[in-house]
Amino acid sequence: MPITANDPKRKTWLDTAPDTDFPIQNIPFGVFLTRDDIITIGTRIGDYAIDLGALHQLGYFKGIDLTDDIFLQDTLNDFISDGRKTWRLVRNRIAEIFDAENPKLRDNKDHRQHILFTMDEVEMQLPVQVGDYTDFYSSKEHATNVGTMFRGKENALMPNWLHIPVGYHGRSSSIIPSGINARRPWGQTMPEGATEPVFGPSKLVDFELEMAFITTDANALGEPIPVNEAEEYIFGLVLFNDWSARDIQKWEYVPLGPFLAKNFASSISPWIVTLDALQPFKVEGPKPEMEQLPYLQYKGKKSYDINLEVYIAPENGKETKVAGSNFKYMYWNMSQQLAHHTINGCNVNSGDMMGSGTISGPTPDSYGSMLELTWRGEKPIKLSDGSERKFINDNDTVILKGFCKNENVRIGFGECRTKLLPAIKL
Repeated sequence: MPITANDPKRKTWLDTAPDTDFPIQNIPFGVFLTRDDIITIGTRIGDYAIDLGALHQLGYFKGIDLTDDIFLQDTLNDFISDGRKTWRLVRNRIAEIFDAENPKLRDNKDHRQHILFTMDEVEMQLPVQVGDYTDFYSSKEHATNVGTMFRGKENALMPNWLHIPVGYHGRSSSIIPSGINARRPWGQTMPEGATEPVFGPSKLVDFELEMAFITTDANALGEPIPVNEAEEYIFGLVLFNDWSARDIQKWEYVPLGPFLAKNFASSISPWIVTLDALQPFKVEGPKPEMEQLPYLQYKGKKSYDINLEVYIAPENGKETKVAGSNFKYMYWNMSQQLAHHTINGCNVNSGDMMGSGTISGPTPDSYGSMLELTWRGEKPIKLSDGSERKFINDNDTVILKGFCKNENVRIGFGECRTKLLPAIKL
């Protein structure tokens, strides 16, 4: 089935800025609270939020096999469960409805009043109920940087790293949408030179620049997903800030890995950009440095050219760009991650979220964490107000941005914006 929604020549009758992250070729999916205090599933074009529940009730999806309440829910899980054919039919229909040449909704003022909202009239929600969350460790540059800091250049990568997409199972209950504050966590740490751990607020809170993909119901228990079929089960992507308390993590991670240092908060952008919308931006990924096992060997392009940016804004201050990276740098791609995740028969469900791991590029300004950007605090970053940062301060806001761009179209993710509040008083 062709993806007609991606036609780069298509124009919309809605008023949109030329550099918007959300042109008619994007059509992401999200959940929002309307001005009437109704939660609905929607999409976005320019600075307009579109109520898909109202659009469906008014008959605009006639001919597509959808249940009456598919868009009248507070999560996208059921819609995602309907599969790629339905996602594509719905995106194509939305593109037709808002095409500049289609008068059906354009010239119906009464319907527009029920369907269209400006973005300042809605409140974005978490788009899916995340049943399970997995975080990978798939950027070779990031893994090498961190390994060099703690083990030296000769032992930077662990022996398994070039053979498997390393990952761990994380906590889904503390995944929050953009705009919701996080709080500095308490925990045990082992200060430099100490012989006993101390308890207190983390002193080394960090962001991690990641992306995450959302799956549909992919497989039955015991049945792996082949690497070349994996994209059929990926609904779309969001920006992902996987907050990290470095000092807590350093003390606790042996032998079972991240725990309290990672599960206090992870932030995502609220609009899920579909894999269909990202098709024009598929690129070759890094070449394997050694032969991979057959179940991880894939055909064609499986990486995506997505520009990523990180900004820090102090309280009441201006944003300063501190890093710029790209999703295409990932050594292990999404298809390999999902194939590896299920090779033992692990079943994947609608709304499950898979984090890429910190995305670092080859240059110091493309590193995806403060740990790397400041090299463990040895090289502080200066913000536009003259203040310096080794890690994230209380009341700082961290903003992630992401977009794809070619000669025809720009497809963006908007922002993932989170303020770090001081530790709660115990």
